[in-house]
Amino acid sequence: MAKQQLLPAVVLVACLLLIVSTTATASANLTADSTATVYDVLQQNNLPRGLLPLGVRSYALHAGGALQVTLPGECNFGVTIAGKQYKFRYQRSVSGVIQRGSISRVSGVSVQVAFAWLAFNKVDLVGDQLKIQLERSTQSFPVKAFSQSPRCN
Repeated sequence: MAKQQLLPAVVLVACLLLIVSTTATASANLTADSTATVYDVLQQNNLPRGLLPLGVRSYALHAGGALQVTLPGECNFGVTIAGKQYKFRYQRSVSGVIQRGSISRVSGVSVQVAFAWLAFNKVDLVGDQLKIQLERSTQSFPVKAFSQSPRCN
């Protein structure tokens, strides 16, 4: 009788272990390959690597696309487009939710427009343009302006 009760318990434990193992594998598949760089993650999501400056210290890609990036410190750099200089500022910690052709809920990045620093909210790839949604407006930039990762000043 005890053996008959033990068998269902063993089957139940085996099923639970299989479910936990499958869930862990599925979660691991949503994260970045351990050899991939954050620049690879950008390119795998059809975004240019130049959206992040050189020198990323670490990054974490979580289920659902939540991306956290750590830089050595605050990073400032300029991008010249059609003769106009745009200044970008990245905080030490930058985050967002990455999906194919898009990063939403961006935090820690701003661009100087006129005399004001405006935070990014979202970046979308639309054809050969990056549409960057700011606090009060949307700016379009050619993708090729972000083909290479800039150096911080």
